[in-house]
Amino acid sequence: MNETPIDYPKSRKFSAPLGSVRYGRLRFLSGASNVTVHTDPSTADLYRARFEGPLPSVRVEGGAVAIEYPWTLHPFDWRKKGADVELNGSIPWEIGFDGGLSRLDADLSGLRLDSFSARGGVSRVELLLAEPSGKVSIRFDGGANDVTVSRPKGVATCVLVGGGASKLALDDQHFGAIGGETKLESPDYAEAADRYEITITGGASSVAIGIR
Repeated sequence: MNETPIDYPKSRKFSAPLGSVRYGRLRFLSGASNVTVHTDPSTADLYRARFEGPLPSVRVEGGAVAIEYPWTLHPFDWRKKGADVELNGSIPWEIGFDGGLSRLDADLSGLRLDSFSARGGVSRVELLLAEPSGKVSIRFDGGANDVTVSRPKGVATCVLVGGGASKLALDDQHFGAIGGETKLESPDYAEAADRYEITITGGASSVAIGIR
């Protein structure tokens, strides 16, 4: 179904009830910038969102929330975009961005994340993660610049970078410039059942994976 803003145009807010939904999927379909994502385990809603700048279309089907901005060539429209999204932290989520991503601040420390993906290149991204359940994939396709991923202490992690890297760090492993494909692992990665697997294609610059 298509969502309409609550009290539009004053509030510019969207939401949908949780109901019987037991699994969530959040996807931005046409690029995004200035996005904040956080969680609330006590809310009765599946999600709540507030937007600044051009309003996207928001479609909800079951637990799937699809957000799509109108296509534009004007760079000022991109800079004006802003989204604050609150997810119900009582259910697991898949989160994805297609078409490029700039300036994401995602505090996911209060939910079970089953996967995260961003396609089309990313810049200025901060992810704050919770304990993983099983092997959790985090994927950046098209290059990554200025990315920070923080996880709880003791959580096993690896990062695989294709296309070369500049200023890449996993905990206390730091590298200035690396050519070709590079894989770094935390010491306990191979034996861990619950772990994060981070993949970056298209090259990486100023990427740090550490402990929160």
